[in-house]
Amino acid sequence: MSVKKILVYSHDTYGLGNIRRMMAVVEHLVKEISEVSILVLSGSPMMQAFRLVPGVDYIKMPCLSRAANGKYSPKFLGLSHDSVLGLRADLILNTVLEFKPDLILVDKKPLGVQNELAPTLDVLRRKADRPKLVLLLREILDNPQSTTEVWERNKYHDVIKELYDSVLVLGTPEIFDTAAEYGFPAATIEKLKYCGYIAKPPGERSKEAIRNELDAGNRPLVLITAGGGEDGFRLLSTFLQGRKQQAGNAFHSLIFVGPEMQSDQQQQLHSLAAEIPALTLLEFSNDVMSYMNAADVIVSMGGYNTITEILSLQKQAVVVPRIRPVEEQWIRATRLEQLELISVIHPDQLSPRRLFDAIHERLAPKRAGAIVSYRPPMNALDHVSACVQELIKERQKLGWSQLLTDTRAIREGTGRPQEDPARVYDCPLRARGI
Repeated sequence: MSVKKILVYSHDTYGLGNIRRMMAVVEHLVKEISEVSILVLSGSPMMQAFRLVPGVDYIKMPCLSRAANGKYSPKFLGLSHDSVLGLRADLILNTVLEFKPDLILVDKKPLGVQNELAPTLDVLRRKADRPKLVLLLREILDNPQSTTEVWERNKYHDVIKELYDSVLVLGTPEIFDTAAEYGFPAATIEKLKYCGYIAKPPGERSKEAIRNELDAGNRPLVLITAGGGEDGFRLLSTFLQGRKQQAGNAFHSLIFVGPEMQSDQQQQLHSLAAEIPALTLLEFSNDVMSYMNAADVIVSMGGYNTITEILSLQKQAVVVPRIRPVEEQWIRATRLEQLELISVIHPDQLSPRRLFDAIHERLAPKRAGAIVSYRPPMNALDHVSACVQELIKERQKLGWSQLLTDTRAIREGTGRPQEDPARVYDCPLRARGI
């Protein structure tokens, strides 16, 4: 049996969300597909923290930072924006040529961050035997106006129509109808499939083991998390301020600071927490689900991964979503609140009193036994796996020999084919001769 090869592109410019979501997909594919090798292209500074299962490896791209205005810049390297973007684009193209994947799974952006996939797609689009291309979208990208403008400006639907074989949405139209909300054209809708949400397993340790570790006793456990923590300081500090104002030890508090929070902000949180009883402060865990499963209420931001963890465990939750630079989290949170699945506080209205009122309301016994009228489907991983396997079967009927023959000349600069200007995607790297 021939080895099936999958390349996963995850640009990972902000937080832990993208890479955690993509690694959940990768681990499921390895479990479901025999004789598979998966190579992950990632710009996440936390990639090394993930436990790689057999059959999976990764190439680390230079990190990018995303500012509050949505602009990107080098995160660590003292190079220009174009130099870092060019380096990333070169890595992508060379990886595709040498790894020779049967399928490329692209996270969220059809042309990659800052169109860095364009040089690779310009090579692949000329060949009938190119690898299968799958675009993986979370259900909400941003508000409809902003998303539509970005997709039209970058001609994403043209790229999908010409090159992509499938568009998989990790969500359900009952909560957010991605195609309708963003006005997708018929050609894109024909390739689109709603997969439901990604279910998360309950964790490696029992509730009892976690409660014993935290010395929580018989008190309720409230877990507070801000994901990677890069923009979570206000939520966590507000909770600590509110906890200092609360009399007694009505519940045990567990706070995950996040590995990407600035060190001075972490120090401020530790100072605030120093005199608060029945409170545990941790930076990060590879087994967050065990802690979440042991919690009675979860306080969080509204990222896709955290929300799917809450939905998987059917936990009581108070969500304070991010509203900038995109409104994705706010839209998701309000849709779920309408279904009475969570409570939501707008970040501009966040205060210690309002936060603790919401926590106590979610801790109330009536909440524990409340009947929820709607539970979203949580079988996305099975749908993604089925689609990937079907496309790989189609792809393995074709060969890579012609693609390699033609593209080695392009990469070495000795035989660039003529381009059709109408079909060349806008890419700032063209000035570099790619």
